Amino acid sequence: MTRDAILAAIPHREPFLLVDEIVSRDAERIVCRKTFHAEDWFYQGHYPGQPVTPGVLLCEAAMQAGAILLSSLVDPAEASQKVPVATRMNDVRFKRMVRPGETIEIEVTLKERLAGAFFLEAKVTCQGKVAARLEFACTLADTIAEA
Repeated sequence: MTRDAILAAIPHREPFLLVDEIVSRDAERIVCRKTFHAEDWFYQGHYPGQPVTPGVLLCEAAMQAGAILLSSLVDPAEASQKVPVATRMNDVRFKRMVRPGETIEIEVTLKERLAGAFFLEAKVTCQGKVAARLEFACTLADTIAEA
């Protein structure tokens, strides 16, 4: 999937776009990658001298990957009028720190869909080791008209 396709699938943009590449995708599972760089804005104040990628950004990367997965489930006629939003995170566990220069792999699986609610689980790995696991739920909300 090209970067343009990623940008077409979700509303996120730099500096808050946390998916660089789609490795694989089917109807219920997506695998993505993101490489973090020492110049990324959040490292300046997050453990100066010992930079660590904030865990909340690992969760956000997983939810963005999930939003890309869900984009294929939206009726194309409605796509410009809906935006994916997180409604819940459960059982979040951080297992390994991620540092500048490292690449994460994000695997998100759609577990269940109930009407407009989507229930997903994610595993974020770095160098083959689990960095984070979480379950989350999303819904497709109406977009806000620009003034």
